[in-house]
Amino acid sequence: MITIVIPTLNAAESLTQCLTSHSSAWRTIICDGGSTDKTREIAQSHGALVVESAKGRGRQLHTGAKAATTDWLLFLHADTRLSANAARVIDHFIKNPENEHKAGYFRFLLDDKGEKARIWEKRVAWRCQKLALPYGDQGLLISREFYNQLGGYKNMPLMEDVDFIGRIKKQSGKKALVLLAADATTSAEKFQRDGYYKRSMRNLFCLLLFWVKVPPHLIAKLY
Repeated sequence: MITIVIPTLNAAESLTQCLTSHSSAWRTIICDGGSTDKTREIAQSHGALVVESAKGRGRQLHTGAKAATTDWLLFLHADTRLSANAARVIDHFIKNPENEHKAGYFRFLLDDKGEKARIWEKRVAWRCQKLALPYGDQGLLISREFYNQLGGYKNMPLMEDVDFIGRIKKQSGKKALVLLAADATTSAEKFQRDGYYKRSMRNLFCLLLFWVKVPPHLIAKLY
């Protein structure tokens, strides 16, 4: 019924946690963009199908989706793991015919126990509630039919998630985006490395550039 699509590029450090956090009954496709570490070996050891792609998250996501044969797709980042109740929540969502033209996403958490992480999580929750703008690190559950209607992910080095969410809202409105009652816990490494304030300002600046039609390949140089 469902295939998880995970784009990877040298993701060996985080991939095992990601793969062991979801149901072994689901199919998993790893779309690798040229890893030089143990990413492929780890994926195969967990029973995932590995397909190759030129690097670029949008391209990799779409390549993985084309390799899937199930009616439902779950797009997930390699440094994200799902909560224990995710399988039950997903099963409930996909069994409801009304959700065939909707997309589900998870609550955002960071694997950092500090207060700055909690503040960031609250900001993400506000963004999703007020702007209906979940990012790719929150996962995206969508029927193949709806995904194909929307044209799939575009070949973009970044902002592919913002672009795709924008097309969902344009075609079906904000109510087509459903917050699922399960968590997606993502690595806080980039926030800890760059600093929460600096990283948040950089993310916001890149988003503003995208909204004013700056080409994504130029935004990627700043990201």
